[in-house]
Amino acid sequence: MSSTNALDVLIQALRRLPGVGVKSAQRMAFHLMQHDREGAEALSVALHSAVHNVHHCARCHTFTEDDICSTCLDPERDASRLCVVETPADQSALERTGAFKGLYFVLMGRLSPLDGIGPKEIGMHKLMERASDGVVQEVILATNFNAEGEATAHVLSEALKSRGLHVTRLARGVPVGSELEYVDLGTIAHALVDRR
Repeated sequence: MSSTNALDVLIQALRRLPGVGVKSAQRMAFHLMQHDREGAEALSVALHSAVHNVHHCARCHTFTEDDICSTCLDPERDASRLCVVETPADQSALERTGAFKGLYFVLMGRLSPLDGIGPKEIGMHKLMERASDGVVQEVILATNFNAEGEATAHVLSEALKSRGLHVTRLARGVPVGSELEYVDLGTIAHALVDRR
């Protein structure tokens, strides 16, 4: 089956999305062209607008269309607590819980020396300035619980503590509603160590 050059370009563009292989990209492209050209046009306009209008918040580094995001500008937020996350998606997940009313700093990644991602690439200097502003009293490290996230949390924790800041880490443990016999051993071990 031959395709036009424009269709091939669309398929290759869709393949850039995480988890999208050749077949999935082809299905999406063919669906948009055959059944939903209006949706394809809306997607095109939305992508163009986002690429040209969305940038990083000057304070927390999340995505925003303004110089400073609405979370950083919210006077109801507790400025004494700063939660450090890897991505805007992680920030969004924490916000959906409704449990955190402080402010954020988004690293836009995590330390990964093998990939050439060091402290400079994740904005560690900017985080140190922000956390040392005299207002922040607690820095909550909410990086992921994988090797890179743990390494990132460790490096940040040491640097923040050296500046006299109170540093905490999200707790790990047994998920609510689970039965111990079905929980992996690593999770049970962390839950025992982090018990309260």
